[in-house]
Amino acid sequence: MRAALLLTGGFMAAEVVGGLISGSLALLADAGHMLADTAALALAWYAFRAARRPAGAARTYGGHRFQVLAAFINGAALLLLSLWIVVEAARRLFEPVPVLGGPMLAIAALGLAVNIASFTILNGGDKANLNVRGAALHVLGDLLGSVAALAAAAVILTTGWTPIDPILSAVVSLLILRSAWALVTPAWHVLMEGAPEGLDLDRLQRSLQAVPGVADIHHVHAWSLTPEQPLLTLHATVADGAEPDTVLRALTRTLREEFGIGHATIQVERRPCADGAAPVA
Repeated sequence: MRAALLLTGGFMAAEVVGGLISGSLALLADAGHMLADTAALALAWYAFRAARRPAGAARTYGGHRFQVLAAFINGAALLLLSLWIVVEAARRLFEPVPVLGGPMLAIAALGLAVNIASFTILNGGDKANLNVRGAALHVLGDLLGSVAALAAAAVILTTGWTPIDPILSAVVSLLILRSAWALVTPAWHVLMEGAPEGLDLDRLQRSLQAVPGVADIHHVHAWSLTPEQPLLTLHATVADGAEPDTVLRALTRTLREEFGIGHATIQVERRPCADGAAPVA
């Protein structure tokens, strides 16, 4: 993450200068992505450091959730940036500005090389981690922006047709818009304590109620600390004559082996429910 941050931030200033000199929206759009990406990569890098902090009295789960928050912020920033570029591209179609194809081509080529290097580094990381996905998506947006800028520069140099610049910028932004939405949605789901993706709570409850010695399973609540760390709490009513410790070990083993849940809080009880409420799954 740090290597990608240094590569992206180091080239961003050159692309801003090149975009201003050439008058290219495609270059400025790409530079805008790189500016956002520099901040996004810095946030993602910090999120990994925060996640290593041990749990304490103030944050009993540590800093793991900060990675999801960073992914959500990065995705939201991409949504806003993409929308801005689409609006600016539409304006430039009606009010064309001169574009210098030569400087645009040279800077876009350098930007493409930097973005390929950064994306290669990030793509080798944990693809299930929302923080990594968010950072990689930002860099992918830069990579596509550089490709669009190269293509636009080639068209301008050969034909002089400048509308290609805002058109390609808008196309790339729409592609990034779709991907950013696909990042924001799961991050928001985790932040809102949604059930872990792919977890069938009905099947889970049926499996747990089939454990020997279990009379009833209720008050089931499942959420995720991060997409890779599902959490669960539930009440388990044991049958008459059943040994609570034996039932608890069997429930824990079923959760771990069948559903991949290694951290569960199980309240073992006799009838009636300790909460004094009707069982609700």
